[in-house]
Amino acid sequence: MANLVEATSRQQFEELLSKAGKNLTVVHFQAEWAPQCGQMNDVMAELAKQHAQVAFVKMEAESVAEVSQKYEVSSVPTFLFFKAGEKVDRLDGAHAAELTKKVQRLAGYGGPDDGGAAAGSDLNQRLKKLINAGPCMLFMKGSPQEPRCGFSRQIVALLKEHNIRFSSFDILSDEEVRQGLKTYSNWPTYPQLYVNGELVGGLDIVKELAASGELENTCPKAVSLEHRLKTIINQSPIMLFMKGNKQAAKCGFSRQILEVLNGTGLDYDTFDILQDEEVRQGLKTYSNWPTYPQLYVKGELIGGLDIVKELKESGELVSVLKGES
Repeated sequence: MANLVEATSRQQFEELLSKAGKNLTVVHFQAEWAPQCGQMNDVMAELAKQHAQVAFVKMEAESVAEVSQKYEVSSVPTFLFFKAGEKVDRLDGAHAAELTKKVQRLAGYGGPDDGGAAAGSDLNQRLKKLINAGPCMLFMKGSPQEPRCGFSRQIVALLKEHNIRFSSFDILSDEEVRQGLKTYSNWPTYPQLYVNGELVGGLDIVKELAASGELENTCPKAVSLEHRLKTIINQSPIMLFMKGNKQAAKCGFSRQILEVLNGTGLDYDTFDILQDEEVRQGLKTYSNWPTYPQLYVKGELIGGLDIVKELKESGELVSVLKGES
């Protein structure tokens, strides 16, 4: 079969996996409306030329919803990697270099002499960054709003009950992190709770700390919502609160504002308000702005999509983003 094809049904998807046998199959869950998916399809086309033994498949995530649900695909672009019909890895977002590395590694390239050690080092650096992304960091299945296993649900309930402020990472969204963190921390199960970059443990340990009254002393004290919002708003000189992230917008307004900001060539950070209901609701009151996306520059609210469009049309957008006006 051609090694770059489109699957339009679950049956066709399963047939393609079966035909590939033990060879690597890369499946791109995409959406026509997402420009980053089109860019990653171009990357797939180039990779298909280089790796004749690898099957590359693209699918409309929403059109074949049963497949997306089965593999917990909730944003685009998402890439799943299969061998002998079994999922062996995952990549979320438009990361061309990472996709290339995964294809090379899983297709049998990239041995110890040509980058294996470097890849391990890169993963460790990434894990360190994630572990230190917040004073209290929970690696779990799902999100605090939608835990996807009983253990994750219990630990979230305990932390909330004791008024512990924590950040989280969904290990189901990144197979490399999910597997790598087990080795890095020498802790084979999830959830995993870290405080100030150090592993505390899993659900049983947190239960023991809660029962002994030590949990509040182990984890950072909760800060006020206002203080937390100010901290996030000032996390970057240009801060966008949106549905989704740079790689995968989850609404049309967020997608449009990304296109405008990307056109300026300026660096900016994003916060996914779908992942944090407290921030999503609290920021509306804090900023007196009822809708999303919301754009901030140097801690000050600029506005939403309409205002950003107006600034672009008047030629003022870049100067505003630089804080010059």
